[in-house]
Amino acid sequence: MNSQAVQETIQRPSTAIDSERWTAVSQAPSSPIAAASAVIANRLLRRAAARLPLRLVYPDGTVVGAADPTVPTLVLHQPEALARRIGRYGLIGFGESYMAGEWSSNDLTAVLTVFATSVADLVPRTLQWLRPIAPAFRPRWRRTSRDQARRNIAEHYDLSNDLFAAFLDETMTYSCALFTQLPASPDHLAAAQRRKIDRLLDMAEVGCGSRVLEIGTGWGELCIRAAARGAYVRSVTLSAEQQRLAQLRVTAAGLSDSVQIDLCDYRDVEGCYDAVVSVEMIEAVGYHSWPRYFAALEQLVRPGGRVAIQVITMPHDRMMASRHTHTWIQKYIFPGGLLPSTQAISGITERRTGLHTVDMTSLRPHYAETLRLWRERFILQRDELAHLGFDEVFARMWELYLAYSEAGFRSGYLDVYQWTFTREGRR
Repeated sequence: MNSQAVQETIQRPSTAIDSERWTAVSQAPSSPIAAASAVIANRLLRRAAARLPLRLVYPDGTVVGAADPTVPTLVLHQPEALARRIGRYGLIGFGESYMAGEWSSNDLTAVLTVFATSVADLVPRTLQWLRPIAPAFRPRWRRTSRDQARRNIAEHYDLSNDLFAAFLDETMTYSCALFTQLPASPDHLAAAQRRKIDRLLDMAEVGCGSRVLEIGTGWGELCIRAAARGAYVRSVTLSAEQQRLAQLRVTAAGLSDSVQIDLCDYRDVEGCYDAVVSVEMIEAVGYHSWPRYFAALEQLVRPGGRVAIQVITMPHDRMMASRHTHTWIQKYIFPGGLLPSTQAISGITERRTGLHTVDMTSLRPHYAETLRLWRERFILQRDELAHLGFDEVFARMWELYLAYSEAGFRSGYLDVYQWTFTREGRR
């Protein structure tokens, strides 16, 4: 065993798992099906290491794949447990295995970028028919009720304002920033978030006297910047925690007379606005609700007015496949969510609404950079998170989520657009 392998094998994370809180994570599956499928999963891992710029390091120091230690590396602390989880639950099991501390990496984002770049080739076509058999891979898409939408949003955004403050910048903006140069310094993040918001407001033609509706409040920065232009803003959110902090921030900025923040479902909003703005909110709406979402945007903006959204997208073929797959992200991070494709959005808006595209700008490399800065801040705050009541499994879950998302943008698997529409009709 070489010294590099020794060093890698002794760096297993210490993960104490609360079995009541983390039922699926605390124990690897032990059924005969899991044991049999683990054989296939182990072969697929080794196949990936042989075909991709990737290496596996086993507990005894065995290295599979590239010999170069600088290549993205999976350090397998419990390879049998990892294989059982992947064999039984696919990528959900892969994520749960990381949460359990059964594997680690010298560069988590790089490993996930390799996988994201080769996602279509990871499982041979001869084995892809196996994927839909397990019940874990069969989500039931229904139109999301208002109560379910509130529960979905609360499960993520109401975790704790202090949690988000630990890794976001002073603007408390939880969406893609827009930098002047890449890579960026952490000191530039707040300015980049304001630049992103200002561009969106410019595209929506928000100015003095504009009546603006924001769907999805976040923590209030867009409200504040729109009102500072002299606009009158109504913002709606389903997160009680976000509403509370956003109202405090608006008050502190002296803009309470210009901003109203309501705990309200977008489907219950009435009125007519000069501009409607929505930042990374459609991703949580759910597949069957996309037409209703865009119909609401059309109905709420005056003829000739503008709608400006920021939206994360994925390739259309992967989106269509994901409709039938329950993912790790859906299980642990964003319940009920699904990323649309640009083709899906264009199809809905062109066939079912009077909204016409006037601008569509990708910010993909900027999101990868935003996520890198968030992840680095998050890792630095691990001790503080523990004091807030977020245990090591949660910390590893969020580290994986941020790295997974960053990898998606770096590989080109994910994209993000500022997309501006105008509603047909005269002013």
